[in-house]
Amino acid sequence: MSDRDLWLAGADGCPGGWIVALVRPLGDEARLRIVPRFADVLAAAETPAVVAVDMPVGLPERTGPGGRAAENCVRPLLGARQSSVFSVPSRAAVYAGDYAAACAIAAATSDPPRKVSKQLFNIAHKIREVDEVLRAMPDAKGRVFEVHPEVAFWRLNGERALTEPKKVKSRVHEPGLALRRGLLAAAGLPAGAVNAVPPKGAAADDLLDALACAAVARRIHAKIARPFPDPPPRDAHGLPMAIWA
Repeated sequence: MSDRDLWLAGADGCPGGWIVALVRPLGDEARLRIVPRFADVLAAAETPAVVAVDMPVGLPERTGPGGRAAENCVRPLLGARQSSVFSVPSRAAVYAGDYAAACAIAAATSDPPRKVSKQLFNIAHKIREVDEVLRAMPDAKGRVFEVHPEVAFWRLNGERALTEPKKVKSRVHEPGLALRRGLLAAAGLPAGAVNAVPPKGAAADDLLDALACAAVARRIHAKIARPFPDPPPRDAHGLPMAIWA
C-alpha cells in the first residue's frame, strides 16, 4: 500500500472516550472524531497503520524510583513541564479496584515504596483499556506506540522544552495553546485540524494533544522517531515500555 492510501492516528483520552486525529503520512487530509473505546481506534474504517497513543503501553511487575525507565528518560527533557509525566506503577496496582488498594499494591511493588498519584489513578481505567487490547490482539503490538504530548512538542520545538503550559490552575492558558498550534502547523499538520473546534466530548487541549500524537505517528511511519529508552525494555507480556518522539 502506498503512502497516499495510508492513514496514521494520534489518540488521546478525553471525557468523551478517546479523541482521534487521523492523518495521511503527508498532505493536508485529516479526520477528527471521538470514539468510546480504544479498540475502536484500531477498528476504524481507515485501518490506521500506526496508532500513537498518549497512554502508557507496557506495565512493569515492579518499579524503581520515578516509575518506569521511560518516564525517567523523558522528564529531564521537559523543564517545567516534567510534572506532566506521571510515574507508572506496577500492573497489579493499575488493575486495583480502588485507590486505597492501588496505593497499597504500588507501595508493595516499588523500591523505594511509593503510592499511586491521584492523577495516574484517575486514568487507570484507560491504561487498562490499552493494555487489554494489546494483550488480546497480538497483531496490534506492531501498530500501537506510546507517546506523550509534551515530549512530542519538545521534539517539534527543536528539542527544547516549552515555556508555556497548556493550563494554569486547571484553566486553559491561551498562550500555551497558541504556542502548540504554531508548532503543529510548522510540522505540517493540516491547518484545518490544528484550528478546528474540538469535537463534542473533548477540550481544546485534548485536540492539540491528539494532533501532537499524530505528528509522532508520522515520524514513526517515516522511521525517524526515537524510543526513550532505546532499546525499549519489555514487560512480562512482551509489550515495549518506551515513549516515542
